Amino acid sequence: MQERSSVGDLAERLRQELNRYSPGGKLPSSRALVEQYRVSPVTVSRALAQLAAEGLVVTRPGAGAFRTHPRTTTPAPAGDTSWQEVALSADAATDLVPRSVDASGVVVSLAAPPPGVIEFTGGYLHPSLQPEQALAAALSRAARRPGAWGRPPLEGLVELREWFARGIGGAVSAAEVLIAAGGQSALTIALRALATPGAPVLVESPTYPGMLAIARAAGLRPVPVPVDADGVRPELLADAFRATGARVFICQPLFQNPTGAVLAPERRGEVLRIAREAGAFVVEDDFVRRLVHEDAGALPRPLAAEDADGVVVHVGSLTKATSPSFRVCALAARGPVLERLRAIQVVDTFFVPRPLQEAALELVGSPAWPRHLRSISAALRSRRDTMTSALRLNLPELALPHIPSGGYHLWLRLPEGMSEPALTAAALRAGVAITPGRPYFSAEPPAGHLRLSFAAVAGAGEIAEGVRRLRTAYDEVLRGAGAETVRP
Repeated sequence: MQERSSVGDLAERLRQELNRYSPGGKLPSSRALVEQYRVSPVTVSRALAQLAAEGLVVTRPGAGAFRTHPRTTTPAPAGDTSWQEVALSADAATDLVPRSVDASGVVVSLAAPPPGVIEFTGGYLHPSLQPEQALAAALSRAARRPGAWGRPPLEGLVELREWFARGIGGAVSAAEVLIAAGGQSALTIALRALATPGAPVLVESPTYPGMLAIARAAGLRPVPVPVDADGVRPELLADAFRATGARVFICQPLFQNPTGAVLAPERRGEVLRIAREAGAFVVEDDFVRRLVHEDAGALPRPLAAEDADGVVVHVGSLTKATSPSFRVCALAARGPVLERLRAIQVVDTFFVPRPLQEAALELVGSPAWPRHLRSISAALRSRRDTMTSALRLNLPELALPHIPSGGYHLWLRLPEGMSEPALTAAALRAGVAITPGRPYFSAEPPAGHLRLSFAAVAGAGEIAEGVRRLRTAYDEVLRGAGAETVRP
């Protein structure tokens, strides 16, 4: 957060200084800018890159940065795009499911908050937790591999597929693994392969908003199946299959988003049996297996490792444990469905760039990889405990029914009568960004909720300050609504 703010500040100051230089004039060296503005070399580099992208300067390796020649531009004529309203909705009467896409539930975890706002919304590790040096080294080594810039196999590099297959376990082989460009892309491919437009798909309730957005964008109808502290409820899953005739169930058996629940051992076989009897697939989104906390104990195997009949389509990504830009993922399945998944991926994206796959191999095969996993395991546990303690001390009104032993967030229930939108807006005014619970439900929610991420902030100090600001926002909403309308 602070780095983003300082980059913007420096870029603005340099814009104001540009008039001092004639076109083609050389700006001070990066070292001089570091000393003059008391910022880091990274900040200077990014600020200059921002000005270069705006066409204000040009950078020449080894020579420095130079002011560009002013460009004269002719204002574009005003157009009339109102015709698009008709074109985009002309077929709506025949659509079984509206094709308009609400991405707000996804954007909230991707967009950077304003400067000075503490980020409890982020879905990725803070830069201080990312293995930036290991990633840089892996990319550098990968770029020097023979053939690294050539065309990879359409299914992905066989060595990388073997690595993912070993991680899944069971009888899963490299031949049953495809390499995809991140979990979101893999889930999109899976739903397009398994369900036809207008069809129902069963989803956990609550569930990841990005999954609901994928389903609706594909013209599918998400049908909620409630989750409790032990994961999805098998009896309700069976009822939903019978009532809808659905052929797909999407679930997160490990550290479910947003509840943090782990599917109980006695329910795992039940879920697979119920899906098999319904002639349906289970899409297993194993998104945070590598974000386990150090006090979690032994993890259950992926459902795919216990599936002999091709019921499970497994999705497992490296992105959450590395960087939002390191989009490398496994999509595993067995039987005829594998060819359909492969065909859709080829049509959509051809393949994942080979340098990225080579870098993934370099990263997971290096001594830095297990060290990184141990480091984030300890850091996430510490952050979780810090946030949990701060909430219990400062906001005991918010119910915390489950403390997860993996993942990067907490799921809190609001008191009856407390407005999610009002609290979210008040929190932003107080300087902390939070995620409302409504987008996690495909139907009417049973209560108001919040999801608070502890992974995207700088550390324990920001967590404590963010909770303090949330307390201020909570009190503001109470004063505005009247305390008697909010019942614990």
